[in-house]
Amino acid sequence: MRIVTIIGARPQFIKAAVVSRAIKAHNAQSTSIIEEVIIHTGQHYDPNMSEIFFEEMNIPKPNYNLNINGKSHGKMTGEMLFSIEDVLLETKPDWVLIYGDTNSTLAGALAAAKLKIPVAHVEAGLRSFNRQMPEEINRLIADHVSSLLFPPTQTAVNNLVNEGIEKNLENVGDVMYDASLFYREESKNKSKILKDLNLKKGNFILSTCHRAENTDDINRLKNILEGLAEVSKDTSIILPLHPRTKAIIENNGLQELTNLLTVIEPVSFLDMIQLEENAKMIITDSGGVQKEAYFFKVPCITIRDETEWVETVEAGWNKIVGADKTRIIDAVQTTDFNKPWQELYGDGHAGERIVKILLG
Repeated sequence: MRIVTIIGARPQFIKAAVVSRAIKAHNAQSTSIIEEVIIHTGQHYDPNMSEIFFEEMNIPKPNYNLNINGKSHGKMTGEMLFSIEDVLLETKPDWVLIYGDTNSTLAGALAAAKLKIPVAHVEAGLRSFNRQMPEEINRLIADHVSSLLFPPTQTAVNNLVNEGIEKNLENVGDVMYDASLFYREESKNKSKILKDLNLKKGNFILSTCHRAENTDDINRLKNILEGLAEVSKDTSIILPLHPRTKAIIENNGLQELTNLLTVIEPVSFLDMIQLEENAKMIITDSGGVQKEAYFFKVPCITIRDETEWVETVEAGWNKIVGADKTRIIDAVQTTDFNKPWQELYGDGHAGERIVKILLG
């Protein structure tokens, strides 16, 4: 069997590492070998947010690197669609495996579907119900052209059923939970981020901000930064800053607010695990970081108006506050650190299940 894996953005490298490892384990034990061909679209082009993941996480190097980035949504997706189609015609895979909700996801889904190649979508069924988000459009279309869907939770299954997709759904659990468990011990041994920043468990707040809904609206971004600046008077805030967000802050004269925070370059996944696991709490607009906060039993405050990970909110570990300065401050001050925790995202074996199901 030949599988083409399409990735292009930081979270997808991490998710793909889980399934690649499961494929490698299968090949070591079976005569029915799976060949994995990896296409990296190049959507994340900063070396700190791309190349380091292949090295650090022992992901097989991409067979194809399309180097498509830094363009509008339409142009980027169109160029990816054109280039991915060429690779699929050349490689003739049995399956195309896509992850998440990026432009790379959408382009891969469309290219394969139009060539009548079965598409398997890992992390299917997530919905924010906000169609102003590019990611919502990407995931909706990807789900509806996929032949096999791997929703990570029962909520995601329910979303798909409500849209009329009732067949070929496999709730395998969340590959990010697999990744977090697998790399947790390695991060303790390899990461020196806590020492480098002179941090101790529970004496800092971790924050991330990169979503277009926050960074492209200067009023929202200003309110978020003002909230963080106020919170930082009591607890230091570590802010790994996405290059795009950093440029917007500088271009709009908001550096004075970030001067009150500890701003650092984007970090590797192993460093991020250490920051997440040891933070007092996390303030983020990242879907992945919301989940990882839950995995590590760290309270989360989400600076969006909605979340795809409603389970974390229902369990009491995540508060949705939007881009409201007052609500951010209030949420930090009223967070409950003693909530019961339950296994919401599977048992850490999602990657193995995906490979088994693809083999039929």
